[in-house]
Amino acid sequence: MKVKMAIIAAVLAAAVCAPASAVLPDARGPNAAVAAENSPEMKEILRIRVENAAGGAVEVSEDGGASWTAAGKVLLAAGTINPRAYTASGWAASGAVAATAVNAIHIKVKQNEDRGAVFSLLPKDFFTPPADYKSFYSRNSSIITNIPAGGSIFGGAESPFIGSRVLAARAGSAHSPIAEDYVPAEGDSLLIVVERPVKYPSEIVFENRFGGFILIKYPGEEPKLIGQVLKPVAGVGRFEGSLYTDVGRIRANHTGVVCVSTSPVGEIGGFQIIPENHAMSAEMENARLLTQWMVVGPPGAADPSLEGVAPLFRHFIRPVNFKSGPQGKTLEQALGAFIVQARIGGGEWTRMPSVSGRDDKALKDVTHIRMLFPVEWKH
Repeated sequence: MKVKMAIIAAVLAAAVCAPASAVLPDARGPNAAVAAENSPEMKEILRIRVENAAGGAVEVSEDGGASWTAAGKVLLAAGTINPRAYTASGWAASGAVAATAVNAIHIKVKQNEDRGAVFSLLPKDFFTPPADYKSFYSRNSSIITNIPAGGSIFGGAESPFIGSRVLAARAGSAHSPIAEDYVPAEGDSLLIVVERPVKYPSEIVFENRFGGFILIKYPGEEPKLIGQVLKPVAGVGRFEGSLYTDVGRIRANHTGVVCVSTSPVGEIGGFQIIPENHAMSAEMENARLLTQWMVVGPPGAADPSLEGVAPLFRHFIRPVNFKSGPQGKTLEQALGAFIVQARIGGGEWTRMPSVSGRDDKALKDVTHIRMLFPVEWKH
């Protein structure tokens, strides 16, 4: 552990001074500690069907496609792909969901050199995108729906996971896996098959300190070490999509990030958990300099980095939140959501601190962070 920390400290220090074009080691993949999480038995929980046409249906099936329930409509169809998406798309599987969030779903078609070629599903909030929007956004390669951000397939119980398979069909044909030459066309039908691991954890705990343990807990089992914290989080930053979800909720998950909101709906604030090699990429220089990012790595010094590796960056996490109605949240909603908690100064578990905007020291007294997984499933 100390050897690992020394290596990372040296690399991080060098990277701060190194030019953006510096080439660094980029070994990735599952280590022995998470071998089971990266080849799990899976079960289908739902399907999402989208007609890529203005007025086309967005539907959800909970019975393998035997029946369908309306979730929304398409406002604007996509007619192309974005050939060079965000960096972390390069670690996603082709023909599958590469990112799932309250404000977007990105689907990877193929690998294009160091990153993916993708198209997206977006909520109605992006028919007219927010001014100076800083997250990945590509209008022409996006299917824009009338579903609000934070609901249904965008942060509701119908959200997909990273790795959910995507199939497509042209008019009159059957759905089949997306080929590498696929480009969405008017009238196409898309099908996202959402599966989850049969063996599912109850929580993941991060010791928020240099060299802190990352432990996963399954019901009826002892906690298992799956990684370590290489740089603790101490601050909160202005991560755009946190506008659409509440304090202590998962805002987004892709192959290089878990984004947690610390702000109430309508305000912006949160922090991110990212793997070590992604922290070294040119676009992530701020993660090496600022306090709003936790950098994580595998348990051992010789183990590869965790980009695209379950359980943090594939298969297990999705932005399922609950929204309080007139009578408050229901027990079913609460038990079916992902909830992120904190321990302050080593005390009892409590709600994640509510902080909006940028505050470089907002989380400096947080000693532990706990991600609670759903206790009950709607599907």
